[in-house]
Amino acid sequence: MSDACETIRQSYQSSGVPERQTDIESGETWVPCHDSINLRTFWYRPKGAGPFPVIVQRSCYPQGEDSYRTHGQELAKRGYGYICQFCRGTGGSEGMWEPNVNEADDGADFIRWVNALSWVSDIGYWGCSYLANTGWAITGVLPEKVRSMLLSHYGTERFTSAYQSGMFRHDILTAWAMGNAGRPIDADYQTSCLYRPHNRVDEALWGGALPWYREWVSNPHRSDPYWQKGYWGFLAGAPERLKVPVCIVEGWYDHHLGSAMETYHHLSSQAAAHSRLIIGCWNHGFGPCAEGKVQKNLQNNEVHQMLDWFEETLWRKELPPRRVDWYVIGADAWRHFPSYPTGMDSMSLYLSASGALVPQAPEQSGENHYVYDPQNPIFTHGAESLFATGQEVGSLRQPEPGWRDDVLSFQSAPLSEEKTILGRIRVELYVKSDAPDTAFTARLMEVTPDGEAYYLRGSIVTLAHEEPYTPGTVRKVSMDLWDVAYCLHKGERLRLDIASSNFPEYAVHSNQAGLWSEQTETVPAHQTVLSGGDTPSRVILPVEAPALPRKESC
Repeated sequence: MSDACETIRQSYQSSGVPERQTDIESGETWVPCHDSINLRTFWYRPKGAGPFPVIVQRSCYPQGEDSYRTHGQELAKRGYGYICQFCRGTGGSEGMWEPNVNEADDGADFIRWVNALSWVSDIGYWGCSYLANTGWAITGVLPEKVRSMLLSHYGTERFTSAYQSGMFRHDILTAWAMGNAGRPIDADYQTSCLYRPHNRVDEALWGGALPWYREWVSNPHRSDPYWQKGYWGFLAGAPERLKVPVCIVEGWYDHHLGSAMETYHHLSSQAAAHSRLIIGCWNHGFGPCAEGKVQKNLQNNEVHQMLDWFEETLWRKELPPRRVDWYVIGADAWRHFPSYPTGMDSMSLYLSASGALVPQAPEQSGENHYVYDPQNPIFTHGAESLFATGQEVGSLRQPEPGWRDDVLSFQSAPLSEEKTILGRIRVELYVKSDAPDTAFTARLMEVTPDGEAYYLRGSIVTLAHEEPYTPGTVRKVSMDLWDVAYCLHKGERLRLDIASSNFPEYAVHSNQAGLWSEQTETVPAHQTVLSGGDTPSRVILPVEAPALPRKESC
């Protein structure tokens, strides 16, 4: 038995859900699709005629089969059936593998087949990452036996997972493409990310064209037809089509968080009334990722989360009340809300040319300068949107202020009282550059009384993404950072670092105007960040209003 399978078994044993059956059975079959392609499907169930509540999954990862079978065995012991199907062209299923495009039709064929089985009483759909994608793909065709879904670490707004202000998320999609191209790719990952023009990297380094990857890197605007039509346009409508309860599970440092938050806000009223949003302090693999923090109450066991939800909705057949559960980083405590938390106070800290973050905008305007050279990018350390470079994801310890010549650091005075950030942080900057287009990054961090800084949230913006930019002119840019729950203690400070690169979380901007993936050359850019007077650059924090009742103190 592999270590992964043993860990899964231990999770079931510690879940509190008892073994209800001693005899189980399993089988394997082919499930036909609408176009006569057969997909390999295997199942586990308690021995007997049933019917049983059944948990189903669809996966494109054949390397996970031993784990899926372990889940099947353990679920069958607890009175559930389990059915797993491999997506077209994967895991022995017939057909040609092409990511995403067949999941809606193939998934519809699969769930109707499951619904017709005589030994199935109720169905729960379970999936994480791509296995959640296959669940979202069928929300509009769920038959009557489907009672609920648990979909973790995925969102239906694919554009949000691909781009931020025109900047491509290499560590998500380039890395995934190289590992799921349908053929081995042994090219160096970072060399691939930095290749220019990037829309030719597949033929230059990967052994042939990947048309679907070229589409990703050639459509940097949300309004581009590529994201509005086809599978991605269809997927964006999945939350509104869903009518059964869903438990959406996310991590504060999972790369799908931004998309999942939009998904939650777009749920139909019927689904939202009985759905749950759980966000904890973990990465895409449910691993803890807050350096220097007490993390004894993470509740990051995927099996426990799954069993809790399906015991409620399938075994006991209860209709759950709507609830939002957020883990507060720095407090090691969970907060529970009846819906998305609102009513936050707005706390602004303004940038000063002296390098301070102050509560009032300086009366006199000031400037800070640096030179950004794309040939010498800043490498990501601490982030919320990484996958391949997983060792750098999370709230990690940061270098000293101004640790490079192309990094501007602004730091606040010590906080006079505890503050809990709940929601989405916003950074507003007044900037200018001598380039026709360029990027600015913001990285917010907590600084402890002993001077150690820890990454909190960050983002990136480009000058000419929405409209052309005239070099040398002042432009106000805004960055909405992803939601977070973070406790700042009395005596701690906040630090905001401004720069122009953050690789490989984002592509390296060439300082040239035009489509990023067509650029062949880079040039240095002279960057200016303005503050005070008529250019009040600031960071805006949603902090919990003192008058709000609190169920747990941080």
